[in-house]
Amino acid sequence: MLLLVSGASSVGKTTARLHARQLLDDTYENAELSTLGPIPAVQTVAWRQERVEVAVRRAIALEAEGRHLLLAGDPVPLGEALAAPSADRIDIAACLLDLSDEAHLARLARRGEPSHANQAFAAWLRAHAHDPGHLPEAVTNDSWPEMRWDRWVGRSPGPEWAMTVLDTSSLGPEEVGQAVAEWCRRAVAGEAPVFPAGWFAEVREGR
Repeated sequence: MLLLVSGASSVGKTTARLHARQLLDDTYENAELSTLGPIPAVQTVAWRQERVEVAVRRAIALEAEGRHLLLAGDPVPLGEALAAPSADRIDIAACLLDLSDEAHLARLARRGEPSHANQAFAAWLRAHAHDPGHLPEAVTNDSWPEMRWDRWVGRSPGPEWAMTVLDTSSLGPEEVGQAVAEWCRRAVAGEAPVFPAGWFAEVREGR
């Protein structure tokens, strides 16, 4: 299974991954895009999406060994993972790390990052978690040509579109890592929302 931890800048994705890996056994491999290949000088949307496909293929290889890939640390939306060319061959679960606007502003200020763009992206991710039809051009514009946006662009909200959302506003780094580790276990056990391989075909056929 591919276990995607998504979220805007400064919500704690990398920190959560580092803490979670200490709590998970060796059936879980963890990665971020920078660990899956060289980083170009200019990181475009198309580059990010192509690297997500690399992550998906790694998850497929791990699945053959009875293992899973935890991908966290980068602002990868759920829709990008689902649209990766090989994503129809692997179960995918996604967890959005979210913050209150006040907490997010404080973290961005501490890191010296711009607030407007990052909070706008956080708001989009929040809406995307529940509605695949909300401004899909946020990820489809200037995208990698191999992406399969037809799997979800144009869909209305429905029970098949679901991910876990964790509000980390009042949680410390270790608590977030513990929550992410627990989410990983629940997703693998079928106790958290999961997009099964080929889910979009089943939805089209009304299953």
